[in-house]
Amino acid sequence: MLQHVNQPLLQVLHPEQVEVEICRSEELDRRRGLTSELDEMWSYVRSKAHPRWLWHAIDHHTGKVLAYVFGRRKDDVFLKLQRLLAPFGITKFYTDGWGAYTRHLNAEQHQVGKENTQKIESKHINLRTRIKRLARRTLCFSKTERMHDLGTKLPQLAHETGRRLPHSS
Repeated sequence: MLQHVNQPLLQVLHPEQVEVEICRSEELDRRRGLTSELDEMWSYVRSKAHPRWLWHAIDHHTGKVLAYVFGRRKDDVFLKLQRLLAPFGITKFYTDGWGAYTRHLNAEQHQVGKENTQKIESKHINLRTRIKRLARRTLCFSKTERMHDLGTKLPQLAHETGRRLPHSS
């Protein structure tokens, strides 16, 4: 068991001034509030001249997807994601510092840096590996935005829920 005790402070405190509370780490996380990693991932429809971005947010502790939207790399698309996240009551957002995040997230709740976005970056690598239309260099691409979004969403949902997609013969 790891314990951190401030010995000099203990020397000057009286027992009636000290209150100790023991709780599970899950309870402590709940009290601190939900933290989330946000990022966007590029792909395209038809040709690279028609970019399509997947913006998504995951729970920083569990890695579960909280919400996602497809669109351009524009503020209005991020604002859609932000509205989807509002009911979660997220207290801290970890991002890579893209302009939309710094413009629309409260500075006290926003932390920029790679050290807290490792789960979502790992998720991107896995998605690019499993879903060929998300690979940067590929012959597999969608001809419409609808098919792109479905072709991206369905395998991701199957993976998140642990279900397998049926194969056509």
